[in-house]
Amino acid sequence: THSNKQTLLYVNLEVVIMGNLIKVLTRDIDNNAGNFFLDFENAQPTEAERAVWVQVNEVLMEALAILDDLQSYNGAGEEIRQAIQNPSEDQVQERAWAAVVPLVGKLKKFYEFSLRLEGSLHGLLKALTSARCSPTQHLEQEQALARQFAEILHFTLRFDELKMTNPAIQNDFSYYRRTLNRMRINNVAAEEENEVNNELANRMSLFYANATPMLKTLSDATTKFVSDNTDLPIENTTDCLCTMASVCKVMLETPEYRSRFASEDTVSFCLRVMVGVIILYDYVHPAGAFVKSSKIEMKGCIKVLKDQPQSSVEGLLNALRYTTKHLNDETTSKQIKNMLQVN
Repeated sequence: THSNKQTLLYVNLEVVIMGNLIKVLTRDIDNNAGNFFLDFENAQPTEAERAVWVQVNEVLMEALAILDDLQSYNGAGEEIRQAIQNPSEDQVQERAWAAVVPLVGKLKKFYEFSLRLEGSLHGLLKALTSARCSPTQHLEQEQALARQFAEILHFTLRFDELKMTNPAIQNDFSYYRRTLNRMRINNVAAEEENEVNNELANRMSLFYANATPMLKTLSDATTKFVSDNTDLPIENTTDCLCTMASVCKVMLETPEYRSRFASEDTVSFCLRVMVGVIILYDYVHPAGAFVKSSKIEMKGCIKVLKDQPQSSVEGLLNALRYTTKHLNDETTSKQIKNMLQVN
């Protein structure tokens, strides 16, 4: 009997020790979030990732064409100026309209793409935030999907940078809407013939009125994902975002990781992705990214940004200054505000 009790005691001790060991190992994995190399350059999908990867890849291929179109967008400024200065000259008005219509067709394409981007983001978030494993394990094991998530963020910030520095977009669209309203009053049939009718123009106007329209699309989409998936704890999403931020920060500040980048472009890619996930986290997490209890190490992230050449990161620092939700809250430390030069 004594021997049986002793054996049982040893078994129970082993169970306790193994349980504690598993807890320690799991905690180390989660606390170590970011201390691994995420191959943004070469990650390829596994069979388990392929179905989602193929769907998202189609959208990402289109994203490249969207950026090319936006980068070459010159606007119809001269034709519009002539039309405003010569309101009674029909030929001048027709010339301006003919110049603006195809440009608004491009703007329509950009807007419709933002809706498809939202769908792709939902698919990726569903895969990367499932309860199957921890956020760190998801990103380590599903690197191809993590890479696609990063590419969406990179596209988003790049699109908004180009949009913000091109006033022709707002000018062209404003002229189109004014002219469309005149046509609607004078001739309803003519308005219906246009590729962008009044109802679509109203939706597009809300999109382009935002300083960073693609980032707003992603922020709203991430918030909607959390509210729609009530069976999924919000931490699954916020932990995925903060882990991605940590991964980027560690790769950028650790020489042995950074030396593995085949291209210097990967540095700017990582910086954009880090800022993108910080902004999404700040919108989705109730307390935001800048509060003391935030799982994102904000001071370290800002330091990584400020360690780069100023010309290459000023737009990203401005994104943190002006497009986040909680930076100006009282809970944000003075040190962080000073680092971002916010009063």
